[in-house]
Amino acid sequence: MPTAIVQIQVIPEQREAFMAATELNRRGSRQEPGNRRFDVLQSLEDPNAFVLYEDFATEADARAHKETAHYLRWRETVEPMMAHPRQASHYQRIGED
Repeated sequence: MPTAIVQIQVIPEQREAFMAATELNRRGSRQEPGNRRFDVLQSLEDPNAFVLYEDFATEADARAHKETAHYLRWRETVEPMMAHPRQASHYQRIGED
């Protein structure tokens, strides 16, 4: 059950455009088979700092996410909006709800 936490620092002038593009990706991701959760968080201390919380049922579901049209469009759109490349950490869920 892979979970990714992706940290993103956005160029201040690009923040609103980043948020709009990321919302489209979030909506598409939540409709994917195997997606358990996809949240976008904005820092209270730094409004240009974001975290994506992505939780998928299986590793295959997580891989399939990276091949969807909405993800590929998001990646291409937001890459130039980032102050530096995004950083992802991967986790495994412990326990079930």
